[in-house]
Amino acid sequence: MTSDVRKLPTGFGRLWTAQTISSLGDGVTQAALPLLALTLTRDPMALAVVTAAGTLPWLLFGVLGGALVDRWDRRRTMWVADTARAVLLGIPAAAAALDVLSIPLLAAVAFLLGLGGLFFDTAATAYLPDLLRRDPALLERANSRLRGAQTAMSGFAGPPAGSALLALGRAVPLLTDAVSFMLSALFVRTLPAMPRPVPEVRESLLRQARAGASYVFRDRVLLGLALRPAVGNVAFLAVETVLALFAHDRLGIDTYGFGLLLTAEATGGLLGAGIASYLGRRLGTGTALTCTAAVEGLAILGLAAAPNPYVAGLALAVCGAGMGATMVLGPSLRQAIVPAHLMGRVASTSRMLAMCAAPIGAFLGGWLATTYDIRTPLYAAAVLLLAMTAVTASMTSNRRVEAALRAAAQAGGPDHPASKEPAQESAPELL
Repeated sequence: MTSDVRKLPTGFGRLWTAQTISSLGDGVTQAALPLLALTLTRDPMALAVVTAAGTLPWLLFGVLGGALVDRWDRRRTMWVADTARAVLLGIPAAAAALDVLSIPLLAAVAFLLGLGGLFFDTAATAYLPDLLRRDPALLERANSRLRGAQTAMSGFAGPPAGSALLALGRAVPLLTDAVSFMLSALFVRTLPAMPRPVPEVRESLLRQARAGASYVFRDRVLLGLALRPAVGNVAFLAVETVLALFAHDRLGIDTYGFGLLLTAEATGGLLGAGIASYLGRRLGTGTALTCTAAVEGLAILGLAAAPNPYVAGLALAVCGAGMGATMVLGPSLRQAIVPAHLMGRVASTSRMLAMCAAPIGAFLGGWLATTYDIRTPLYAAAVLLLAMTAVTASMTSNRRVEAALRAAAQAGGPDHPASKEPAQESAPELL
C-alpha cells in the first residue's frame, strides 16, 4: 500500500526528540515530587493534594484550553508552554535550596505544570496531523514512536533517575526537569510552521468550547473513542488504588517485587505501541480497537484471579499491551478524521472526560475493597471494561471508521493522502 512506504517528514524527528526529552524530565518529576512532599509531611491528605493538583487543570480548563489552542499558533503554543514550565520549576528548586519548600508551594507548582501540560499536549496533538497531512498510516507510525518513547522515558528511565537525583539534593531533579523543558522548547522552535486553520466566525471562547464538545458527542466514532479512555480510567484507577495492597496481601509481593510488577505492565505497553499499526492493517482499525479493549478486560480478569505473582505479572503485561495499542490507534484515528480547526477542542474534550473519570475509579476501588474484598475492585473493573467493549464495538466498527476516513478525505480535497490511493480493503469485523 502506498501510504505504508511513505517516509515520516524530518520535522517529525525534531518533534519526537522534543517530546522524548520532555518525557524523561516528566518521569524524573513524577518520582521526585511525591518524594519531596514526603520529606515535608506524612499526612496522607496533604500528599493527595499535591498529587491531585496536577490533574485539576484538565478538569477545570480542559475544553476552554482546547478552544484557545484552536485560536493560537500551535508550534508557538508548544514552545511557550515548555519555556514557562522550565522557568516555573526554578521556583521550587530555589525554595528547596533555601530550605523554604512547602506543601502549598508544591501543590501550586504541580497545578501550573499540569496547566502547561494541558496546552502543550493539546497543541502537539493538533500539530501532528497538520505535519503529516492527516495520513492515517503515517499518524499510526508516528504515534507508535511517540508513545513508545514516552513509555520508555517516563515509565522506565525517568522515575529511577528522579529518585537517584533526589539523593544528590532536593533541587536537583527539579532543575533536571527544567533543563528538559528548555531543550524541548528549543527543538520545537525549529519545527516547520503550519498554516493556521481557517478561522470560524468570531464567537466567544465559551461558545467555541461548547461547539467542540458537542462535535464529540454528536459523532458516534468520536464518542466511542472518547468513552474508551473515560470508562477505562474508572476501571484502571479502581485497580491502581488497591493494586499495592492486593500485591502485598494476596500475592506476597514485597516493595521490590511490586516495582517489577509495574515494570511488566510498562513492558507490555511498549510492545502494544510497537504492534499497533500492524493490528490496524491486519484487522482494520475499528476491529483492532475492539480487540484491544477486550484484551484489557480479560487481562484484568486474569489479574483478579491470579494465584501467584508470575500470573499477575503476565496479566499486567497483557493489559499494558492492550492499552499501548489502544493509545496509538485511538488518537491516530481521531487526528485523521477531525477537521483542523476543531482538533484542539476535540482532543481536550476527550482528555477531560478521561481525567474526570479517574477520581470516580479511585473512590470505587477503595469502597469496594473496604465493603467487600480486596479482589472485588479487580473483578468489577474487568466487568466494566468488557461491558464498555460491547457498548462501543458498533460505534467504532470498521464500517464506521472507513466511512469517517472517506468523509475526511473528501473534506480535505484532492491533496488529502487518502484521496490519492485506492481505498483499503475492508478487514473482517470480528465483533
